[in-house]
Amino acid sequence: MSLLVLESAALSFGDRAIFTDLDLRISDGERIGLVGPNGSGKSTLLKVMGRQQHLDKGNMQTSRGVRIGYLPQDIELASELSLRDYILSSVPGRTQLDDALVECEGELEAATRSAGDSELLMELATRLAEMHERIDHFERFYSEHEALRIVGGLGFETSDWQRPVSEFSGGWKMRAVLAALLFQQPDLMLLDEPTNHLDMPSVAWFSDFLKRYKRSFILISHDREFLNEQISKVLSFEMEGVRQYRGDYEAYKKQRAEEAEVLANKAENLAREREHMQKFVDRFRAQANKAAAVQSRVKALAKMDEVERYQDRKVMRFHFAPVERTVNEVVRVSELSKRYGKVHVFKDINLTVKRGEKIGIIGPNGAGKTTLLKILAGELEASDGVAKIGNAIDVGYYAQHHADTLHRESTVFEEVSRAGKGASPNRVRSVLGAFLFSGDDVDKQVSVLSGGERARVALARLLICPGHLLLMDEPTNHLDLESSESLGDALSEFEGTLIFVSHNRSLIRKLATTIWNIEDGHVESYGGTLDEYMNSCRLRRERSNGGEAAEPLAVSSTPMIDSSKKGSKEDEKARKRREAEVRKQRAKVIGPLEKKVAEVEKRISELETEQSERSSQLADPAVYDDAGKRNSLLDAFQKASTKLEELNLRWEHNLEALEAARAELALSDESSDN
Repeated sequence: MSLLVLESAALSFGDRAIFTDLDLRISDGERIGLVGPNGSGKSTLLKVMGRQQHLDKGNMQTSRGVRIGYLPQDIELASELSLRDYILSSVPGRTQLDDALVECEGELEAATRSAGDSELLMELATRLAEMHERIDHFERFYSEHEALRIVGGLGFETSDWQRPVSEFSGGWKMRAVLAALLFQQPDLMLLDEPTNHLDMPSVAWFSDFLKRYKRSFILISHDREFLNEQISKVLSFEMEGVRQYRGDYEAYKKQRAEEAEVLANKAENLAREREHMQKFVDRFRAQANKAAAVQSRVKALAKMDEVERYQDRKVMRFHFAPVERTVNEVVRVSELSKRYGKVHVFKDINLTVKRGEKIGIIGPNGAGKTTLLKILAGELEASDGVAKIGNAIDVGYYAQHHADTLHRESTVFEEVSRAGKGASPNRVRSVLGAFLFSGDDVDKQVSVLSGGERARVALARLLICPGHLLLMDEPTNHLDLESSESLGDALSEFEGTLIFVSHNRSLIRKLATTIWNIEDGHVESYGGTLDEYMNSCRLRRERSNGGEAAEPLAVSSTPMIDSSKKGSKEDEKARKRREAEVRKQRAKVIGPLEKKVAEVEKRISELETEQSERSSQLADPAVYDDAGKRNSLLDAFQKASTKLEELNLRWEHNLEALEAARAELALSDESSDN
C-alpha cells in the first residue's frame, strides 16, 4: 500500500530549483535513507512531506487515515506541560477524549442529582461506557509504561517525568519531541538528523528501536554506520535529479559507481564511433560514388544520442599543513573537579595527553564531556584542580553550538579572515574554497546561512590556523555524510594532537587511539580503539557477573597455563583432564562456527567474481544492442547484489558468534587455571 505519493512535484527558491518533475511513491514498511550534500534539498523535501512547505507545482497525496510524524533539525518548544503530559497528550485524539470524558461525567452527575428522566440517564451512561472503552484502547496501545520506556531509552531520568518541558535545554527538548514521535507510532516517520543531540547509549537504544519498528520512515543522518544499520533503500539528491536505489548506503555507493562506469564506457565508445563516421564523411564527401554511403552516415550522426556522464558534485576537501614538533606532554590534568552548587559533574580526575594522540571522549549526556572540553579550552573555570596546557601549545576549539560563536553580521570572508591571524586574502579564499564557499558566497552574511553552511564556516575558521592541539565538540553535527567523512579523513592525517567529543561511531573508529569514558563523575582512560574498549567493557561485565575481578582482559585462543605451578600428580592429572575438556569443548563449539564463516566467505568470493564478470559485460556497449541479453544481465546483477548483501549480513552474524565463543572459552580457560 502506498502511504504517500508525489506526482510531477516541483519546488524552487528564487532561481534555484530544489527538484523538478519529481515522482515518488512511499510504500508501507519502507526504510529509506535520504542522502545528498548540504543545501541540496533533503530537509526541504521532508518539510514538503510533513506539510510544512508547499509545492510550486505538482501534488502530494496520502492514503486515507495515514499518520505522518515529522522531526525537524531545529525546534522551538515552550510547552509548560510536564514531560509526562507532553508525551501522553501527543497522540492525536487523546486530549479530546479526556476532555469529553470529564464533560460527560459532569453531565451524568448533574442529571443524577436532578433525578432526570431515565432515557437521558441511559444515554449518558452509554456514552460514558463508550468513552471508557475508547480510552482503554488508548491505554493498551499508548500506555504510560511504554512512554516511560521510551524516555528512559533516550536518556531521561525518572525525576524528569514530572518536570515542565520548558525547563529542559535545547538538546533535551529535541529528545522530548523525538520521544513523543516514537510514542505516537506514526505510519510514516520523517527523521531529520535525529541523533544530533543523542549520546552513544541513546543512539544504541534508538538504533534498536528503529530496527524493530514495523512502519515506514525516511531518515537523514551523517552517521554512516547508523544509516547502514537502518535502511533498505536510498533516495539520493544527485546532479541529474533525485534518484532511487535499493539497499543500504554501501550498496548505493557501489551501484552509483557502477552506473558511472557504464555511462563513461558508453560515452567513450559512442565518441569513437562518431569520430569514425565523421572521418568517413570528411574523406569521401566529394566522391560521387560514395554519396549514398556518406548521406547514410550523416543521417546516422544526426540520430546518435548524446551520453551525459554523471557530474561529480563538489565535496568539502582540505588538508592540514605540517605541524611543528611540540613538547611531549601536551596536556596534564591534576585533581580536576567541576561542580555546580553541591552537584559534582566530575571529581578529582587525573589525565595526561601525549603529543600526537587522538582522544575520543564518550559517555552519557550530562556526564561532563562538553564541560571537560570547555575547561581544557579555557572557556570554563574548574572548581578545583588544574588543567595545564604544555608550553608553547596553540589551542584550537570547535564548540558544539558553533553558531553561537559566530558573528552573525559578519560576512563569511570576514569571519574566517579574522581567525586567520594575518593570513593573506588569497589564503582565506583558498581555505573557503575547500569548504565549498566560492564567488559571491564568501560575501554572504553569517545570519542568512543554513545550519550546515554555518558549521562549515566554523570549521574553516578553526582550520585556517589549527594550532598544535584541536579540541572539537561534536564536529560532524549539521554536516552531510560526505562532508563528515571528508572531515574524518583530514583529521586522521592531522599531525598535531586531537581531543574530540562525538557520538558518531564511524568518526570515533576512524580517529580515536585512546578513549576517555566519562560516567558517574569519573573518567576512565583506555589506550585503544572504540571496538577494543567496548569489548573490554563486555568482558569485564561478564567476569563481574561471574564473581571475578573486573579488569580488562586480553582475549586468547589458547589455554593460559602457569608452568611454575607443578603441584601434585593428582593436580597434574586434573589439569590435563581440564585441558582435554577445553579442547573437546573448543572442537565442539568453535569448529562448526569456523566452518560456517569459511563457507560464507567462499560463497561471497565466488559471487563477487561473478559480479565482476557481469560488470565487465555491462560496460560493453554491444550488450545494450541486445535488449534480452542486457535485461538478463541486469536482472542477474541485481539478484546477485541482493544475495551478496544477505551473505555479508550472515557472515557478520557468524563472525560475531565465533568471536563471542572464543572469548567465552578464553575466560573458561583462565578460570580453570585459577
